[in-house]
Amino acid sequence: MSVRSWLIPCATATATAADSNTPPQSSSFSISDTSVNSSSSSTPTSDTSCSTLQSNLSLQSQPSIPSLQTLPTVTDTGNVAVSQLHLASFKLPISHLAVHGPHLYVAIAHEINVYDRSTYTHVASINARDSSSGAVKGIAFLNAQILTSHQDGKIRVWNLTNNQFKKVNTLPTVNDRLRRFILPKNYVNVRRHKKVLWIQHADAVTGLAVNRNSFYSVSWDRSLKFWQGSDHRCVESVKAAHEDAINAVVVSAAGIVYTGSADRRIRVWSKPAAEKRHILVTTLEKHKSAVNALALNDDGSLLFSGACDRSVLVWERVDGANHMAVIGALRGHKNAILCLIYVSDLLLSGSADWTVRVWRRVGDGSFNCLSVLEGHRKPVKSLVVVSDGLSNGVVSVCSGSLDGELKAWKLSFSNLNGILN
Repeated sequence: MSVRSWLIPCATATATAADSNTPPQSSSFSISDTSVNSSSSSTPTSDTSCSTLQSNLSLQSQPSIPSLQTLPTVTDTGNVAVSQLHLASFKLPISHLAVHGPHLYVAIAHEINVYDRSTYTHVASINARDSSSGAVKGIAFLNAQILTSHQDGKIRVWNLTNNQFKKVNTLPTVNDRLRRFILPKNYVNVRRHKKVLWIQHADAVTGLAVNRNSFYSVSWDRSLKFWQGSDHRCVESVKAAHEDAINAVVVSAAGIVYTGSADRRIRVWSKPAAEKRHILVTTLEKHKSAVNALALNDDGSLLFSGACDRSVLVWERVDGANHMAVIGALRGHKNAILCLIYVSDLLLSGSADWTVRVWRRVGDGSFNCLSVLEGHRKPVKSLVVVSDGLSNGVVSVCSGSLDGELKAWKLSFSNLNGILN
């Protein structure tokens, strides 16, 4: 695949990412039983301080957007202690992490390694023999089934039975293709002199988002597709949802879909009751470079977006409508934002600067950076919450990097009420 011009702003993040498309070698796996010393973030150093509101790299890219973060007090930063556990080393970059039920899923090249999420012991491998599928780009879960998206433009469906993972479908299904391949109207142009069925992705499927019994997929081919979960049929496709490759998709519980693209835009989609197809609600245009990651808070009232401009933008729903307005930026990362997750009023951002930042939302709507997690030697590509939340004052997070390192982070909050209020 030819290198696109939109990769240039993220050159640092993607220079090593190209390795994920090479044939996989046998993984070197090791678990360390000794965690790194627990450390409090109450005494940040000058180069990793969470209070770096004057970060020139970020301010230069988004000078018109106010900083949404506030200076954390000693009480704030003293509330959290961080311990790090090195879990595994692989010879290839980690492209995606996911958690479902008792399992942690780690994607390396075309293979997905499955671990017990409490003991981190290896359980099984998925897609180990099908190197032709290309790198795994996304993992999602539809009821009891596992969905994986791949570099070859296909989505694969897996069932778990007695700790054995079995592939049950490759999307679009054979039946779905046979139903449509005869009629010329079912084909769309994807490039000069090349046509494919509209139910097919013509490039890497970069993201999946599940909503009840259906799911959405996005691709570098610029399309957004809607699939039925019952029979895995593609029932709708927006051919040119963006002007460039789509890198991320999330969907709220209300069915509002957000897509982030290399064209620097975020687009909002919904399907009103009177409509047969999804419609474009609005386009959010504040980023100055490719949008790489999206995350929603629990009720869908806040949207977080990370881009190559080194800022995390925070968007808030206006008057209960589908429209979102930017309310500020979270600054401090020194390179592209590659992944975002939100849990219990905590936002975590992974970056091409090799760090993970932990942000807390406070009562006035601003954010404090509670900690900077360091230890990776290349860009942090994926984050996932391993624990169930902050009910016991502890949240466990795993990070995967292009250095092939899988790390677990235990964030312990000594004053839980202070953190959440």
